[in-house]
Amino acid sequence: MYSFARPLLFALDAETAHRATLYALGVAERSNLMKYVAQPPAPLPVHAFGIDFPNPVGLAAGLDKNGDHIDALGALGFGFIEIGTVTPRPQEGNPRPRMFRLPAHEAVINRMGFNNDGIDALVRNVGKSTYRGVLGINIGKNKDTPNERAVDDYRLCLERAWPLASYITVNISSPNTRGLRDLQDEETLRRFIGELRETQERLASTGKRKPMLLKIAPDLADAELDGMAEVLLASGIDGVICTNTTVSREGIDGEHAQEAGGLSGAPLFTSSTTVLRGMHERLGGRIAIVGVGGITEGAQAAEKIAAGASLVQLYSGMVYRGPSLIGECVEEIRRQGNPA
Repeated sequence: MYSFARPLLFALDAETAHRATLYALGVAERSNLMKYVAQPPAPLPVHAFGIDFPNPVGLAAGLDKNGDHIDALGALGFGFIEIGTVTPRPQEGNPRPRMFRLPAHEAVINRMGFNNDGIDALVRNVGKSTYRGVLGINIGKNKDTPNERAVDDYRLCLERAWPLASYITVNISSPNTRGLRDLQDEETLRRFIGELRETQERLASTGKRKPMLLKIAPDLADAELDGMAEVLLASGIDGVICTNTTVSREGIDGEHAQEAGGLSGAPLFTSSTTVLRGMHERLGGRIAIVGVGGITEGAQAAEKIAAGASLVQLYSGMVYRGPSLIGECVEEIRRQGNPA
């Protein structure tokens, strides 16, 4: 079905197409028509950071920032869904246009800027959902919160999301919030993660423990990865997501190629996988890794697993391939060996 819908969607600007796709999925889910949209893959169980996943292929954050479409997305066959990034207070994000397709490169550039309705709206939406699968909630800071107080924003979101999330992702790697990536600096990260880990353990003491993951950038030098790995091992964090979008435009040309924002899609695959492999080597298998960035075919999902990931996530590849990419990735991972 997606092959028929794609030309219509690509006739729209990228952000309008994004909204139209989610609306159509919601209609299909409510009308019991999802069997015509996607065929969920057979189970391929994976156990990572204390959670049992029905398969290792998940949805990356960014597609459903407010948790408005969890039920429809859950019906596509993902092994887990990550919603957000969400901030304490609602914010509009950057001015439109702020999302651009680069079809010749199977890529997307976005500078959305954490546009979302705020943590309270997300909590309400999750509460109304009937989805009972693995749900990650990706948290960030408001753009007008200075970095010296950023931990307060993350702590508030962590506390509010805690009862509803299967796991929490801390996003300090988006290039679209000024200064956010500065939180990845080794000494800043040590203090920042230390405070959030204290909050995590305090919340865990009142009930079930929830894993906390850190999402990092692909634009990190070896020395930066060395320092980050040292901090993560010392902190006791549960997992790492490698990676967010890139600010690099190497090998990219044509219309929209020099738009500001984070680049995702096929051109990101090599750099994100290099960071994944490097972090796996540095962490020595002691912290689980989720591989995301540039997956447009099943073989690339399997390559992320071979590089050290326990799980993978999709986003921009879905723009170009549609929901069939989910099953293709699961089956190729299955063919090359169950990651569990």
